[in-house]
Amino acid sequence: MAQGQVRQLGCSSSSLPAFSLLLPLPGEARKAACKQILGLARAEMAACGRGLRRAVGASPHPALRRAHSDARGRLKPEYDAVVIGAGHNGLVAAAYLQRLGVNTAVFERRHVIGGAAVTEEIIPGFKFSRASYLLSLLRPQIYTELELKKHGLRLHLRNPHSFTPMLEEGTAGKVPRSLLLGTDMAENQKQIAQFSRKDAQAFPKYEAFMNRLALAIDPLLDAAPVDMEAFQRGSLLQRLKSLSTLKPLLQAGRILGAQLPQYYQVLTAPAVKVLDQWFESEPLKATLATDSVIGAMTSPYIPGSGYVLLHHVMGGLEGMRGAWGYVQGGMGALSDAIASSATAHGASIFTEKTVAKVQVSSGGRVQGVVLQDGSEVRSKVVLSSASPHITFLKLTPQEWLPEEFVERISQLDTQSPVTKINVAVNRLPDFLAAPNAPRGQPLPHHQCSIHLNCEDTLLLHQAFEDAMDGLPSHRPMIELCIPSSLDPTLAPPGCHVISLFTQYTPYTLAAGKAWDEQERNAHADRVCDCIEAYAPGFKDSVVGRDILTPPDLERVFGLPGGNIFHCAMALDQLYFARPVPLHSSYRCPLRGLYLCGSGAHPGGGVMGAAGRNAAHVVFRDLRSM
Repeated sequence: MAQGQVRQLGCSSSSLPAFSLLLPLPGEARKAACKQILGLARAEMAACGRGLRRAVGASPHPALRRAHSDARGRLKPEYDAVVIGAGHNGLVAAAYLQRLGVNTAVFERRHVIGGAAVTEEIIPGFKFSRASYLLSLLRPQIYTELELKKHGLRLHLRNPHSFTPMLEEGTAGKVPRSLLLGTDMAENQKQIAQFSRKDAQAFPKYEAFMNRLALAIDPLLDAAPVDMEAFQRGSLLQRLKSLSTLKPLLQAGRILGAQLPQYYQVLTAPAVKVLDQWFESEPLKATLATDSVIGAMTSPYIPGSGYVLLHHVMGGLEGMRGAWGYVQGGMGALSDAIASSATAHGASIFTEKTVAKVQVSSGGRVQGVVLQDGSEVRSKVVLSSASPHITFLKLTPQEWLPEEFVERISQLDTQSPVTKINVAVNRLPDFLAAPNAPRGQPLPHHQCSIHLNCEDTLLLHQAFEDAMDGLPSHRPMIELCIPSSLDPTLAPPGCHVISLFTQYTPYTLAAGKAWDEQERNAHADRVCDCIEAYAPGFKDSVVGRDILTPPDLERVFGLPGGNIFHCAMALDQLYFARPVPLHSSYRCPLRGLYLCGSGAHPGGGVMGAAGRNAAHVVFRDLRSM
């Protein structure tokens, strides 16, 4: 990835299709409509926003007060709220609910909390961020409101951010070229000018263009989508109240203004078409194009891939917009900090407690959960941070869900191209394009997202086509990160942990083959061969590896199809269509059951927005009970 971009398992642009609602109105009419609706919504939103902000730090609602003397101990038979899954969104939801006075318990299937944001010592002495591996998208409100620094969160910001080495032959002994991008725009332009002076001049304008789009969608991430069900089926009062959900959308439209049609093209066009309008050099375009396909079974040549190009300017760390970094101690340390914030206020978190099903009363309302060991836990509400597939097709009694809803959930696109490989090495990779220091100390490029097989956008497309034929890519797209270059606590002295995010690998292989040990190792060997071409000696440095194909990601982390976003971040599965139309407000057809994971708005990535937004929706519903 390029300027400001490093990979976290995820993407945060799920609100973008909503901009299309503003397009049919001409300029003056749009302004008038915005002014009128904003006027109606302002009082409602202001009161709601103030109330929620106060509630986070204030005394709990009297009706929801509970004694928490055993909050960290034994399992109680009843809670106000139960959260299924201790992924980061589930933990965020629990932390907010507990601070709001809602007695909350979290049940996690695995032996460790965090879901995909977890640290595991798979190889003795080497601590891996086994699934997600970089941080930027976590909403800034969550840092401050949950006091994550107080609860131990430490970050390593990265600058430079992106390194793309070239494979170049016949250069008469010269070091191959590479593209190194960071926060220094003048240095970025110098790097890009190796390939195109025209592109070097265009790059700051491109960054400004994408930054404006990122700024526009920012308010959409922190609120439930437009409540289309209330607009269509609600009472007059519900329809008036639902006007408040338009405010973030209208704010976004006002920021984009007259450029809205150009941004709409970004949302719908192939990434390559968008990039071709700005640049001519393939190394720069391919590096940027990785954002358009990361974690998605798509190609930068396919319509709809363009909208994720803004990913590298989204997010931020410690007040630096667009910055990405490593979590001290691995991604599990982030989950631990959120959990610590939750339990400090009385939440209960249980590991190795698998939820078998959601309990429903005879009146058609959630009344708790049943654990795999047969224990029944009663609650007023249940929030699920599991995927929509698991939540609605496996845990919820089907007779309580409309057939149409179940059918829509079953048809969600969950294809995944990802195989994550965690590698332990006894020395740093020594790239031909940037030779190591004499003593083997990390250099600036070692802290980057290192893009391999990314010299040309056609390479990415060819890798995609292999997967469409049921084959792992012959030249896979590889994003290589070395978190121990900044955090030496992750590996023994002189050694390092390496994260390899590789595409494309289909869930189902051609010719009836299965992802057995032989096929796993064959793909990992192919990836290592590719790295060897850029950094000779890499294969000899490997002391162990952990290979997670799409079926493995599904089995270990509960990701359907191995999809890191729970379901694809495609335009037809975003904003008020996430997970399905008319059910994007975290509620579902079964009263008292809520979705709070990556399958809900605003989607995947270690962002926490779905958990935070869902907690606020639940709190409002509990107050009205």
